[in-house]
Amino acid sequence: MSQRVLVTGAQGFTGFHMVARLSALGYEVWGLGSDPANRTNAGHYLTANLTDPDAMASAIKTCRPHYVIHLAGVAFVGHDSPAAFYNVNLIGTRHLLQALDAHADDLKCVLLASSANIYGNGTDGLLSEDAPPHPANDYAVSKLAMEYMAQLWLHKLPIVIARPFNYTGIGQSTSFLIPKIVSHFIAKKELIELGNLDVWREFNDVRDVTDAYAKLIQSAPIGKIINVCSGKLHSLREVLELTANLTHHRLEIKANPSFVRPNEVTSLGGDPSLLRQYVADWNPTPLNETLKWMLS
Repeated sequence: MSQRVLVTGAQGFTGFHMVARLSALGYEVWGLGSDPANRTNAGHYLTANLTDPDAMASAIKTCRPHYVIHLAGVAFVGHDSPAAFYNVNLIGTRHLLQALDAHADDLKCVLLASSANIYGNGTDGLLSEDAPPHPANDYAVSKLAMEYMAQLWLHKLPIVIARPFNYTGIGQSTSFLIPKIVSHFIAKKELIELGNLDVWREFNDVRDVTDAYAKLIQSAPIGKIINVCSGKLHSLREVLELTANLTHHRLEIKANPSFVRPNEVTSLGGDPSLLRQYVADWNPTPLNETLKWMLS
């Protein structure tokens, strides 16, 4: 009998790629989203809003998953409703865990996607999971609160928490940095407004992140919090140069002070040591290849 995996947020950017990865591995994939239209590549689709505990209970009863990869949430830091971060990312996740506890009787692993945003922008270098959290916005606070809340369910559910660092790919909104840059080059715009070009960050590939998630539910390091990161940093200036070389197009770069974060650290990434203990054969895609894919 095939193993059932429930992917929440299946209609989102990461969810689309997650479903594709799991399907390729032979899982029976169930997607879950709040939009009734099945715009996913999942074989089965359930409609339920995380903020509705009864709907979540019904969805879990229908699917009875062996694995869960919980990606649903409000992700854009600039979202105009702070309450949505807490209603969805915190309370919605609690509704999911409550439904799993009550109605999923053969669970092997529940992966909750948190965020490296919980570390904030105040500590330089490659951060391990032991780095103190310094969330600097409501999104990050909601994710850290979700992590603390999930600890209350550890004695009942096989939970693993993933903290992904920056990643990108086809399908990500242009409100995020790399898709914004790529879209400007594709449209052959003459000008782009950006913040500080001399900050170094990870820009990983969504396909690698979903591959890591798929491998983590198999290794199932229950109770662990794991950075999903490569430790490979690139400056924004380097991203622009790589994209210009791939497209043979040059554009003017204008510094917009409103895009510059106060007291932002120059270099910030993750230490992948713990991830590699559980996902030994993980080989992140070079940024040049990710950009080539997005430009195609």
